[in-house]
Amino acid sequence: MQEYDLYMNPQKPSVGLYVRKGAGLPDLADPKEWVFDGTCAQDLLPPGVIKNVETNGHSFRDMD
Repeated sequence: MQEYDLYMNPQKPSVGLYVRKGAGLPDLADPKEWVFDGTCAQDLLPPGVIKNVETNGHSFRDMD
């Protein structure tokens, strides 16, 4: 089963950034602004997040 890494921005804790496990941060993110927050299995994420990661290499998610 595919897994995804979650990164959080301490300045904006309501936004999460998902990428494929081990992919690191995409070019659009300033690595200094994001902190690794763990890995999540595919079956625990909404289908839209998975689709966006597959299409774009990343997905933002409202964590509220």
